[in-house]
Amino acid sequence: MQTPDILQAITDNVEKVIIGKRHVIELMIITLVAKGHVLIEDLPGVGKTQLAAALARSFNCSFSRIQFTTDVLPSDIMGFSMYNQKTREFEFKKGTIMSSFVLADEINRTSPKTQASLLEAMEEQQVTVDGVTYAMESPFIVIATQNPVEYVGTFPLPEAQLDRFMIRIAIGYPTHEQEIEMLERYKYVSPLETLKPVASARDIINMQQAAEDVHIDDKLSDYIVKLTNATRNHEGLLLGASPRASLNLMKMAQSRAFFRGRKHVLPEDIVEMAVPVLSHRLRIKQELVLRGITQKEIVDDLLKKVQFPLFRNLS
Repeated sequence: MQTPDILQAITDNVEKVIIGKRHVIELMIITLVAKGHVLIEDLPGVGKTQLAAALARSFNCSFSRIQFTTDVLPSDIMGFSMYNQKTREFEFKKGTIMSSFVLADEINRTSPKTQASLLEAMEEQQVTVDGVTYAMESPFIVIATQNPVEYVGTFPLPEAQLDRFMIRIAIGYPTHEQEIEMLERYKYVSPLETLKPVASARDIINMQQAAEDVHIDDKLSDYIVKLTNATRNHEGLLLGASPRASLNLMKMAQSRAFFRGRKHVLPEDIVEMAVPVLSHRLRIKQELVLRGITQKEIVDDLLKKVQFPLFRNLS
């Protein structure tokens, strides 16, 4: 299949499981093509785990799920060395992180030490155990979920961990009609159980390489840096977006342009990706929190204030 057909097939395949959330599905695919990781933060029961599993099962790749609890250890995730009495050598036993698609379910229910064990894998696509480094499979994506309203027995993700996620998204409740369709579709068997792969690991790698070649004008690079700098100078923020955020915003804009069938980035690509890329990296001052100001509102306000680059004959 040609690339547009593959992207369409993946989106349609996931929509068999997740009804009426095409924009969210497209964001997930765009992030995958941008070589990023996804944090899904939403209320219980809206389909966070189903969405992650449906995307993973749409590809002929390895998939593992980590159900995070307080007793999960770093060695469970990264792996460990075990002595083999027959060979008289230590053998590496792979952890659950050693897969192409990794679902980190309820990631904020595990200890900070266990959360930190994901950092190296997410940033450098490798893990180091007993001084030996092991490369991850390619492609590699971590899809983490967490509940934003339940705090008992949870450990908030530190800024260093949040910054490893390229985007944060929410799914939201379905409409009345969509929920009725969901009941009909799930009446006898879950669509997830019968979902078949529609693309391969090689398809992902090819798309990732093609997205990296999407042209981004110097004016747009300058616009990205101005946006992230504006968060660092915002009087209502304790912590602004990092340089990694600038890089992630550029990659997401390139990937979105590729997803839309273009070989160059438009300003709208940056605007559309700004909230999911930047918002979760911002730490708001307490006085703004008490006033009900959200991270999304701050990014939306900055998009209105930071000067927009103008182009001629760019379409």
